[in-house]
Amino acid sequence: MLTLGVRAIGASLAMKRREFITLIGAATAWPLVANAQQTMPVIGFLGSQSRDTMAYVLPAFWRGLGELGFVEGKNVGIEYRWAEDHYDRLPAMAAELVRDKVAVILASGGNLSALVAKAATATIPIVFPVVADPVKGGLVESFNRPGGNVTGIAMMTIELDAKRVELLQELVPTAGIIGALMDSSRPEAATQLESVQAAAQAVGRQLVVVSVGNERDFDGAFATLVQQRAGALLVAASPLFTSRRDHLVELAARHSLPAMFQFREFATAGGLISYGASVVEAYRQAGVYVGRILKGEKPSELPVVQPTKFELVINLKTAKALSLTVPPSLIARADEVIE
Repeated sequence: MLTLGVRAIGASLAMKRREFITLIGAATAWPLVANAQQTMPVIGFLGSQSRDTMAYVLPAFWRGLGELGFVEGKNVGIEYRWAEDHYDRLPAMAAELVRDKVAVILASGGNLSALVAKAATATIPIVFPVVADPVKGGLVESFNRPGGNVTGIAMMTIELDAKRVELLQELVPTAGIIGALMDSSRPEAATQLESVQAAAQAVGRQLVVVSVGNERDFDGAFATLVQQRAGALLVAASPLFTSRRDHLVELAARHSLPAMFQFREFATAGGLISYGASVVEAYRQAGVYVGRILKGEKPSELPVVQPTKFELVINLKTAKALSLTVPPSLIARADEVIE
């Protein structure tokens, strides 16, 4: 009996020793796990719009990151900051991301977001997914060699407004007066206005310009356009208008105004016609660039990407509702016809 008791005590002590070693091992491993989590790179997503309105491009951004092996929550974190179209919030949000020492800033929402991010830091890499001419806008030194800490995708947003006026005149040749809805908060507003005015003059049309600063101005702007007898409408390129596309499409339909928009998402939402590069593809490419920077490449050596394809999308259902006959030549050139 005594021998059995000694053996039992020995086994118990051995078990406790193993448990103690296991506990020590777990305690030693925990700091390593915590440290790994702390060193996970974090992307700062600085958005001038809202998460809801940008939900359609986020999967493309994540897909671009995935092409470089980065998955949110697994080996990279993303801190989102949304200004909800209140652009005055952007500087404080950018400063917060800089204080948090994020690895890269994705500046979403046009030139303004990118300029605010650039003003906040000269060391943290910045990638923009959708801007007008970044050289004229003061974001980069050149397209091929951006220099500094900023690079991204130049979407030719306002640069295509003149072409949109031409297409609108071809679609609605009876419109003697073309209205233009402009976003006065854009840094490039003056340049954009000059381009649109020159385009209207080139096609021999009178131009009525109505500028807005936020969504609250939309109803009054459309009332003015109708009062001024605009026969067609250019909704100029703007992050504000992109984030409020459903409202603008609804207002154009309510006032029976044939309207030209920037991205295909306007036409698929019921807008008459759109012309521009793919914003979804731009965000995928931005994800790729962010991933390349996380792997060690410098933004100063990543050329600014320019689109090579522009989509012309026509919504025939909307044209029918407006009693418009779309010229066969325009349909033939369309990349997508919605029926």
